[in-house]
Order: sequence, then C-alpha cells, then structure tokens
Amino acid sequence: MPESSSRNKKKSSDKVKVEKTPKKPRTTSRVWVAPLMLACWLLGLAWLVVFYVAGTNIPVMNDLGNWNLLIGMGLIAVGFVVSTQWI
Repeated sequence: MPESSSRNKKKSSDKVKVEKTPKKPRTTSRVWVAPLMLACWLLGLAWLVVFYVAGTNIPVMNDLGNWNLLIGMGLIAVGFVVSTQWI
C-alpha cells in the first residue's frame, strides 16, 4: 500500500521554539520554614500529650472528645507538608 506524500514531507514553516533562560535553583531555605515546621510538630505533640494526660479535666478538650487526635495529628501532618519547602 503506498504511503501518502504528506507523511514524508516536513513543513518548512515549522516555528522554532524559543528557549527560555532557566531559573536558578534556590540554594537557601526560606527563613520561616524551619521555625514553622518545628512549631507545628511540637504543638501537635504537646496537644496529644495534654489530651492523654489531662484531657478529661480541660473543658474544651473534653468537649472535643476524640477529635483531639485529629487536631494533634493534623498539626504534625502540616509540619511535614511545610518541611517539603525546606532546602
């Protein structure tokens, strides 16, 4: 079966892509990343420890019940998400 002639020919009017100058990679970390990451980890850990030790004696934590686990683990997870910005 013969091939069509349009497959074999390249258009001479194809535009040449203009190459952009690449961005220089960041070699330093943002100043706020490490303190925020550590603060989230420590606050989440402290929340969980306080919940387990004295959660029934603190009115707000008593009202939240097991949602305190989600809050503490959520803060720790936010710390891990922030840590991806750290170089």
